[in-house]
Amino acid sequence: MPKIGIEQSLSNVEEALKAKGYDVVQLKNEEDAKGCDCCVITGLDSNVMGISNTVTAGPVIEANGLTAEEVCQHVDSAFNR
Repeated sequence: MPKIGIEQSLSNVEEALKAKGYDVVQLKNEEDAKGCDCCVITGLDSNVMGISNTVTAGPVIEANGLTAEEVCQHVDSAFNR
């Protein structure tokens, strides 16, 4: 199962992804994003943590304005699920 990094403030998205079986880790600093197949960020502080550059090779999904279900759909489509 893909490993998904998620910002701490997105607890509702974290729970939804866990319910779908994803391995979810909280992003507290740039190091946490390493090894993640995908990262979900709020988008409010875009690139503050350096996640959208070369820290992760996977997709970075901005959750700003999306419901937890919509974020899950984006994650699912990133992995063709």
